[in-house]
Amino acid sequence: LGGPSAFFLGWLSTFKLILFAFGKGPLSSNPPLSLPHFVPIACLPIKFEHDPKHQIPQKKHKSPFSYASTSMVIILAALIPLYGKKEYFHPKFVFFLYGLHMYIGLEFIFATVSAATRKLIGVQLEPQFKEPYLCTSLQDFWGRRWNIMVNRVLHPTVYDPVKNLSARVLGRKWAPLPAILASFAVSGMMHELVFYYIKREKRTWEVWEPSWDATCFFLIHGVCVAMEVGIKKSLRGKKQWQVPRVLSWMLTLLFVLYTAMAFFLPALARCRVYEKATRELTALTQFLMDVYGLYSLQGSHK
Repeated sequence: LGGPSAFFLGWLSTFKLILFAFGKGPLSSNPPLSLPHFVPIACLPIKFEHDPKHQIPQKKHKSPFSYASTSMVIILAALIPLYGKKEYFHPKFVFFLYGLHMYIGLEFIFATVSAATRKLIGVQLEPQFKEPYLCTSLQDFWGRRWNIMVNRVLHPTVYDPVKNLSARVLGRKWAPLPAILASFAVSGMMHELVFYYIKREKRTWEVWEPSWDATCFFLIHGVCVAMEVGIKKSLRGKKQWQVPRVLSWMLTLLFVLYTAMAFFLPALARCRVYEKATRELTALTQFLMDVYGLYSLQGSHK
């Protein structure tokens, strides 16, 4: 739980409280949020809609196993034993396994948080992922499909202020480009902070060497998204330059996978996050088996 906790508290909660200090964001409302709503919304990646007509209808709400289906959970469990034999696999394939593990794990964690929050405080929640493997552009991937709550937090804290400042110099048409770059740069730095908490080592020059792979990953994507937005603005209305949907899907997915395996996932591997997660999951599984065995033993004596 170290990674998700650092992500929730070290990043999202901090940005939400900054917005709250300026009377903005999900924590600021009229009338004010009650304490049972304020605390989970501040600490967890959830969004509460005050207007009932904007809430997700009950019939459309998905259970956790709609977000992370049983087959995905089985795949996640099947990946863990492979880590013990990773020396037999190509390093790129190992990184692919890490990426698959990360995506399924995040889906399951967010879905579990959503289900628990809905059960405890009765809030209808929106999913944090929207089938990112179906993205047709980088703008589509980062803006509408991957970790939607981060996008909502970065928009008012980084994107909007930089866009308003840039509009005075570049004009409203091109102001989004530096705002996109700034948002991705901040995202990269915040991921470095999360990795620091995951590593759990003192920051000394002997044992802690900063790695900027995650920052490079987000800067590369920021530049590419800004270029994509700029090209779209330049070619707006010119249908002859439209890329076929299937081709754009393949190119986008390949680019995301390649850059993730080249920059983002190696940074996670250096933090030994997967080895730690495997040890902790193994310990948790053994603990639950011991508790179940003790409970069964007591039941048989009765």
